Amino acid sequence: MSERVSCTVSDGVADVRLTRPEKRNALDRAMFSAIIDAAEQVQVDRSVRAVVLSGEGKAFCAGLDTSLFAAMADRDDAGGATQRDTGGVAGSIRVDAVRAVRSWTELPVPVIAAVHGVAVGGGFQLALGADLRIVAPDAQLGVFEIKWGIVPDMCGTQLLPPLVGPDVAKDLMFTARVVSGAEAKAMGLATRVADDPRAAALELAAEVASRNPDAIRVMKRLVDLSWGSTLADGLRAEQELTEGMIGSPNQLEAVMANLEQRPGKFDD
Repeated sequence: MSERVSCTVSDGVADVRLTRPEKRNALDRAMFSAIIDAAEQVQVDRSVRAVVLSGEGKAFCAGLDTSLFAAMADRDDAGGATQRDTGGVAGSIRVDAVRAVRSWTELPVPVIAAVHGVAVGGGFQLALGADLRIVAPDAQLGVFEIKWGIVPDMCGTQLLPPLVGPDVAKDLMFTARVVSGAEAKAMGLATRVADDPRAAALELAAEVASRNPDAIRVMKRLVDLSWGSTLADGLRAEQELTEGMIGSPNQLEAVMANLEQRPGKFDD
C-alpha cells in the first residue's frame, strides 16, 4: 500500500509488513503515516479475523529515524522552545507516533507481532501494541528512550507494566538494557519464542481465523476490559456480551462443525 508498509489479506489474515529494510524499518514520518493507514484499512475490512505485523529485512523495527530527533532541538529566535517542542517527539510527530501504536490496540481482532532482529525504542513500543508477540530467541528488545533523555511515550509507559510488572518495567525503562527473545519470554514480555517468528505468527493467525470470529472478538474485548475495570464491571460485560453471542449463527456453526469434525464455515 506504500513504500513503507505493505498490507495483504488472504483467508482472513492481514499480513502487514514494514518495508524499509535498508533502514532496519526505522520510523520516520512516512512510516508513521503508512502504519496508521494499514491499521485503518484493517479496521474497516470485515473479512479480516487476525493480523500479523512484521518487518522485512534484518529487523522488526530499529525505532525512530535519527532525523526525527532534530525536531526536539527546534527553538525560536529568542531561544525558547517552539510550540512543536512538546516532549518525547515534537508536535504532530508525537501524535502520529502514538496513533501508530494505539491503532493496533483498538482493532477488534487479534494482532500478532512477529519480532526478529532488533525491536528497540519506538519499534519496541510498536510490538507492545500487538495482542501477542512471537519473537526469535536471539532478537534484541529494549526501551531506548532514556538514552535520548526522553520517556517511552508511544504508549510504552502504559502497555509495558501490565505485561512484566511495574518493577521490571522500571528496570527496562531506567536502564535501556537489551533483552534477548528468550529472556523476553521468561519475563512475560513475549508470548512465544520461535526460530521463524513470522512463519509461526502466520500459522497462529490462520488458526485464529478458522474459529468463530464473533467469539474471538468478544474474548479480546473482555480481556482488554479486565485491565482497567473492577471485577464486577468485567463480569457484567462478560455476561452481556456472552448472552448476545450464544445462539447466533456463527456460534451454532461452531457447535455443528465440532460435532461433525469439520472446519467451520463462519460469516464475517
